[in-house]
Amino acid sequence: MIELTVYVVDSDEGSRKKLIDAISSGSYLRVVGEAKDGESAYREICKLKPDIVVTELILPVLDGFGLIEKLRSVDQRSRIVVVTGLGGDGFITRAMSCGANFFVLKPVDESRLVEIITDSDISGIKEEHVDKSFETKLANIFMSIGIPAHIKGYRYLREAIKLAVANPDIMNSITKELYPTVAKIHTTTASKVERAIRHAIEVAWNKGRIENINNLFGIKIYTSLDKPTNGEFIALV
Repeated sequence: MIELTVYVVDSDEGSRKKLIDAISSGSYLRVVGEAKDGESAYREICKLKPDIVVTELILPVLDGFGLIEKLRSVDQRSRIVVVTGLGGDGFITRAMSCGANFFVLKPVDESRLVEIITDSDISGIKEEHVDKSFETKLANIFMSIGIPAHIKGYRYLREAIKLAVANPDIMNSITKELYPTVAKIHTTTASKVERAIRHAIEVAWNKGRIENINNLFGIKIYTSLDKPTNGEFIALV
C-alpha cells in the first residue's frame, strides 16, 4: 500500500494533537503539516499537496467551509475529511457541497478515523476523478434522502452496501451473513446492526423526503407509509 500524507487543521491545540496522534498510529499514514486557522492551512496545503486533509469547520481567519471551497478551486485530487463538533444535516450538506468527502462528528473514535482515512476507496485517491468515488456518491445519497451521518445506522448501512457491491450474493443471506459481517467489523451484534439500519431508514422516511427518494431510485413510487425493508433499501442503493 502506498504511504498517504495527511494535513491536519484544528484551532484547538489539544484536539489537533489528538487527531495527529490518532492518524500517526495508522499504517501508511504520515502527517506532513498542521495549522490552527484556515488561511495558514490553505497556503501550506497548496505547497505540500497532501493526499488527505483533515479539518475542523470552526476555524479563525478562514473557516472550514471557506478552506474546503478554496482548496477545491485549485485541487480536486486531495481527499477532505471534516472532523467537527458541528452536528446537524445543514452543516453536513454544506460541507459536502463545498467539496468535503467525508464528515465525522466529535468526539472522534480514533480507530474509526484511521479506518476512514485508510479505507481502500480513499487509498486510491491518486487516481483521477476522486469526487466521483463510491464513498462520495454514497454520502451524497444518504444526505439527499435524509440519513444523518452521526447515527449508527449510517455507518452500518455504508458497510452493508459496500459488502453488497463487493459480493452481490451476500444479499441472499442478509440475516446469516450480511448483518453478522457488519457486526464483526464494528464490534457489535447482528441484531443491533439490523435495528440501527431499520432506524436509519425510518429517520429518512420521517423527514418526508419522499420525492428525493423516488427520484434517486426511480424504481418504485414510495409513500410516507410505504417503507422498503432493510434488504430492499440496501439492494436499491
